[in-house]
Amino acid sequence: MTPSFSIGVPAFKGVYLKECIDSILEQTLPDFELIVVNDASPDPIRDIMLAYDDERIRYFENTENIGAEHVVKNWNKCLDHARGRFFVLMGDDDKMTPVYLEAFQRLIDKYPTLDVYHCRSRILDSESRPIQLTPSWAEYESIYDLIWHRIALTRQLFVSDFLYRTEALKAVHGFFPTPLAWAADSLTAYALCADKGIAHTNEPVFCYRRNPHTISSTGNVELKIKAIMQRDDWLREFLKTVPENENDRILHQDLCNNLGRYSDRLQMQTLSRGFDAGLVQGLRACGRVRKRFKVSNRVLLGAALKHFRLP
Repeated sequence: MTPSFSIGVPAFKGVYLKECIDSILEQTLPDFELIVVNDASPDPIRDIMLAYDDERIRYFENTENIGAEHVVKNWNKCLDHARGRFFVLMGDDDKMTPVYLEAFQRLIDKYPTLDVYHCRSRILDSESRPIQLTPSWAEYESIYDLIWHRIALTRQLFVSDFLYRTEALKAVHGFFPTPLAWAADSLTAYALCADKGIAHTNEPVFCYRRNPHTISSTGNVELKIKAIMQRDDWLREFLKTVPENENDRILHQDLCNNLGRYSDRLQMQTLSRGFDAGLVQGLRACGRVRKRFKVSNRVLLGAALKHFRLP
């Protein structure tokens, strides 16, 4: 029998994996399969998974490590195994509240033709204590609203606060392949809501763990800048078509006029993290980015000023 939901966990870090798996198995809506793909981890992923006796779990192992830079390939391996009508990708250090699937099922019932849905999130610290909520959204919006809020940096998104129609996600060849999965969640959502829009629940049923082991808190700033450039290329191509809806046309025009400014701000924010290791290391990273991607001096200077909190 085909399950309603497939939940994929691309596993590499073992430190929070049991907590993640337990939260999935505690769902009030039990009609799901859990797919875990071990990315040839040095952590005891297999031992953790073998401790479970639940027929809904399907466990796989990669023969070679895909690694952080190309982690989206492991995301798509999880998707390849999916048999459910809807698909969720969970981080191996994050959690679901027990009513995660139940909340999404209510959205599906209300908006049955959409291909992508979203939920509000709780931010956890490394000890699983809630410390923040992500901003609330409208219950339904078009792709232009989603893009505008995202690139204007008014929202936080995590790949696991999205639910996708499996058939539609496979039709676009899965998750968008960016380095370090940087912006992959946004681009994938854009592709799936371009024609129909996206529905959102303000019930915070996903829990994102903020900790030093996540890719988003580490990683090569050059690869992240490369991913931002890929995002901008996708957006420029998408914005070549003018929408018919009047409100969407207003947002479309604003995006066309200000995409460069929005991109510069994100690049500054990303490059500023390069100074976390020190002034010399930050300057070297900026030099490499300037040479490779022709990033403007204004962006590089803004990144340094942002990091050191200078006026």
